[in-house]
Amino acid sequence: MSLQTAGIHHITAFARDPQANVDFYAGILGLRLVKRTINFDAPDVYHLYFGDKAGTPGTIITFFPWPNSRKGKVGGGQVGITTYVVPVGALGFWEDRLKGFGIETTKVTRFSEDYLQFTDNEGLRLEIVEREAGANNEWSFGGVPTDKAIKGFGGAVLFSTKSAQTRHALEHIMGMTQIGEDQGYARFQTSADLGNLIDVPVADMEWGAGGAGTVHHIAWRAKDFEEHAQWQTEVLNSGYQPTQIIDRQYFNAIYFREAGGILFEIATDPPGFANDEAADALGEKLMLPSWFEPKRDQIEANLHPIQVRELEANKQ
Repeated sequence: MSLQTAGIHHITAFARDPQANVDFYAGILGLRLVKRTINFDAPDVYHLYFGDKAGTPGTIITFFPWPNSRKGKVGGGQVGITTYVVPVGALGFWEDRLKGFGIETTKVTRFSEDYLQFTDNEGLRLEIVEREAGANNEWSFGGVPTDKAIKGFGGAVLFSTKSAQTRHALEHIMGMTQIGEDQGYARFQTSADLGNLIDVPVADMEWGAGGAGTVHHIAWRAKDFEEHAQWQTEVLNSGYQPTQIIDRQYFNAIYFREAGGILFEIATDPPGFANDEAADALGEKLMLPSWFEPKRDQIEANLHPIQVRELEANKQ
């Protein structure tokens, strides 16, 4: 192992209702819809990206909202819990806000940190934790002030069917450092301020099933295109079968499935989400790669209209 990822680049999940998805992540969680595009492999489905003001790596959750898709089952071979981080002193604000929208929360403690756990409208498991590290989010929307706003990812909890092998991959392929164990979890750390703490239950978990309310993959950061190519070689030399390098317009990507069943992506930090629209207009219109542009009218006709809107508590 000669490379070290800085941490999470993005996490991608499945959903059903695109407007409900926007309402939850922009309207309730106050994130910015930084990109509305399509699933390049299934152009009749949105690919929606939510993050901080600029869509900085380490803040981005993305969704394929596929109406009428099956309900998934959270379990082994998936990111089990996506962790968001907020400024110190903001957890009470979020407990009150979620309660105001009728969202049930549970408090748990792990590695001496207090977490507020809940699910989104599709059943995706989320949690919020306070930490000093990481810059405050400059984006304010829907009654979420910048001093309370979600900074980005605190990390994630990986549910593995072969925990020992997943933990080995985090340390010896992705270059993370194991920093402790607590209550049946092993914790790994990366160098970034956000998306930098990864927890893995040490016990193997039963397989989950993909579908709405589950995570499709977790993407790790590569700092540039040169390092990205090195990652592809590193993964191959570690005994896995990475894909070819794929241009996703806003980053380049390779994918491989680690032994515990979790689909890993490695994504480049550049070029970013201002690659095809102005930074102050991110997410305002449907952006298509050049090869789909001639079919824009047909594609738009097949997509449910969506809008970013402010919500009132208990009036979703």
